Amino acid sequence: MDLKLELITLPVSDVDRAKAFYAAAGFRLDLDKAVSEDWRAVHFTPPGSEGSIIFGKGITSAAPGSTQGLYLVVSDIEEARADLLGRGIEVSEVFHDAGGLLYHGHDAGKVTHQVEGQGRVTGPHPDRASYGSFATFSDPDGNGWVLQEITQRFPGR
Repeated sequence: MDLKLELITLPVSDVDRAKAFYAAAGFRLDLDKAVSEDWRAVHFTPPGSEGSIIFGKGITSAAPGSTQGLYLVVSDIEEARADLLGRGIEVSEVFHDAGGLLYHGHDAGKVTHQVEGQGRVTGPHPDRASYGSFATFSDPDGNGWVLQEITQRFPGR
């Protein structure tokens, strides 16, 4: 049986501000529907993705900005960063992890937890290893996104 992750709920404080942000970031608007003053759903899909995001009014009780670690896979980290910057989105510098290929909670330049031998190092992975280069950005509420460069998938992916 296939289990496919299709939709992530984002908690936001201002639906129209979030809608403008994700449109500016180049996400495709799939739905904006209000059925009452207390319920509105806005659905976006990142370019090239099969998974989507939804936010709105009455959608979730989670605190605005509390969703972190949403990964967007890109084939060229520098190009993806430049595209977002060109769209007016504030994006971190490209970085890699000193101790390996995985991003270890260095949220927007602030270490949220430290793993010995790991650390955020400016610039792409020195070998441009697949899975090894990152950049981060956040929506206006602080929901956190990670761009990860993947040029060759691990086997079975």
